[in-house]
Amino acid sequence: MNIQLPDGSTRTLNDGATAFDLAMDIGEGLARAVIAAKVNGDVVDLSYALSDGDSVALITEKSDEALEVIRHSTAHLLAMAVQEVFPAAQVTIGPVIEDGFYYDFAFERAFTPDDLKVIEKKMKEIAKRKLPIVREVWQRDDAIAHFENIGEKYKALLIGRIPEGEEVSIYKQGEWGDLCRGPHVPNTSKLKHFKLMKVSGAYWEGNAENEQLHRIYGTAWSSKDDLKAYLHRLEEAEKRDHRKLAKQLDLFHLQEEAPGMIFWHPKGWNIWQVVENEIRSIMRDNGYQEIKTPQVVDRKLWEKSGHWEKFREDMFTTSTENREYAIKPMNCPCHIQVFNQNLHSYRDLPLRLAEFGSCHRNEPSGTLHGLMRLRNFVQDDAHIFCAEEQIQDEVGTFIDLVYETYKKFGFEEVIIFLSDRPEKRVGTDEQWDKAESSLHEALKSKGIEYGLNPGEGAFYGPKIEFSLKDCLGRVWQCGTIQVDFSMPGRLDAEYIGADDKKHVPVMLHRAILGSLERFIGILIEEHAGKFPFWLAPTQVVVCNISDSQSNYVQEITEKMRLAGFRVESDLRNEKVGYKVRAHTLQRVPFILVVGEREKEENTVSVRTRSGDNLGVQSVDSWIAEMQNMKNQYL
Repeated sequence: MNIQLPDGSTRTLNDGATAFDLAMDIGEGLARAVIAAKVNGDVVDLSYALSDGDSVALITEKSDEALEVIRHSTAHLLAMAVQEVFPAAQVTIGPVIEDGFYYDFAFERAFTPDDLKVIEKKMKEIAKRKLPIVREVWQRDDAIAHFENIGEKYKALLIGRIPEGEEVSIYKQGEWGDLCRGPHVPNTSKLKHFKLMKVSGAYWEGNAENEQLHRIYGTAWSSKDDLKAYLHRLEEAEKRDHRKLAKQLDLFHLQEEAPGMIFWHPKGWNIWQVVENEIRSIMRDNGYQEIKTPQVVDRKLWEKSGHWEKFREDMFTTSTENREYAIKPMNCPCHIQVFNQNLHSYRDLPLRLAEFGSCHRNEPSGTLHGLMRLRNFVQDDAHIFCAEEQIQDEVGTFIDLVYETYKKFGFEEVIIFLSDRPEKRVGTDEQWDKAESSLHEALKSKGIEYGLNPGEGAFYGPKIEFSLKDCLGRVWQCGTIQVDFSMPGRLDAEYIGADDKKHVPVMLHRAILGSLERFIGILIEEHAGKFPFWLAPTQVVVCNISDSQSNYVQEITEKMRLAGFRVESDLRNEKVGYKVRAHTLQRVPFILVVGEREKEENTVSVRTRSGDNLGVQSVDSWIAEMQNMKNQYL
């Protein structure tokens, strides 16, 4: 039989040859390096039997597809090791996740960090055994009986959901086996670069009413250097954790009395106001009108918009005088109410309404995470009401605005995905065709590369999602623009067209930052709390050396405040070196020191948080210098 290779060449093999046989035919060196194969686009084991005409790419540790295979196999290695160390533990499920894998176990107690050390050591021992990893096909009922006999009730339950008469795939390494679709590496010696990371609780099938399980997380990589680099990134991320920095820099806090809701402190609120005012200025300069809508709205509006049916479980509700209300989880239905208060002409379109809208969503407590996942958050939300023929221009203009705004905040790399129609949706296929086509065309007209997220659009329309890559290579989804042909009609929005007839406008849902809280969390971690001058919560601190300079410190502090700077004075009875160190740890960009000489000469001694001494400067010249920095996005 003839096999097609990626370079366009062909190889002739005997009938029944496997992917591994192909590697051997090409060369023993490749056969030693190969871990899996890609046959006609599907990743398979090396034991996969090839057919005439198959297109085959061999996967080595350096291949893009290698990591998922390695991580999948390492999850099985973990499960086997746990059961060798703790024979009473039962395995449940163990999927690959971003940067690694996890496995859930039923066991009499939670695993400890010390347990992880023992388990990891056992994993390395098993890997060195070079156990062949073999796929076997069993009858469904035989598999159920096997796992029931060895006390694996969860595996038996999973297999029991497979229709009767079906066959199941079992992967074995030595005497240990697990239900799995595969593919896997050929033997355990291919698994070298892994580390167990942490333990947590979990529930069977993610349902809190089911049994408590114990989850072990791990990571696995193709090389020692990749593993080392990943662990270094984690260390850096730990240092930059916005929750720790918030406490250290006195920015905000959370507490149990208001789960998933932020208590902003003065310095943190300074950052918030700078970000909000920057976005407000951008909106004003780009033709948006700012509005404010109610927090609590009658259930009937949410039913009419379609949100009640789709998001009822995520809403906080209340009632009074025999009426049921929802605390708004999003702003769009309320914006349509503002639009509906006037009779609009086609000449009024596009009409752009913006709001810093405070939303509440009943997120599960286990998913809450600092500023990144909250129950109460504010969106830089806006809705553009336009005619169908204006969609592409409006989307294109918004794309430019997103790039411009992200650049101001220091983000150069933007990742874009287009999410199209989900299975459950409102609107006609014709409307969805138009909406999706407009987004594709807008992106193509900008020459932007983008990926697809099939079926991930909102229930009312497709969307473009804008994600940022930070200094540690992490990706954060922030902005979005969504085309909605349905909700305006459901909520009776109309305008008078050039033909003097009533038409339903198209509504574009859009946000640049998304949640302001989440974006500030991203900024804290991106800058490790060392904000650029224009964004820093405290831009400058003025310190005296002795009490005789106290009045002078207060004078120049007030002068800088009136010039528009966020400035503090430090008149504590402490040595000046102590003060400088304290404000350096607080990441204040500039620390000004004044003694008798500076007081007499109307000057300041300027130091930076990085330890540089910029020398003595006049107060007026330093204010002018700061004004230049304030007007730049550094």
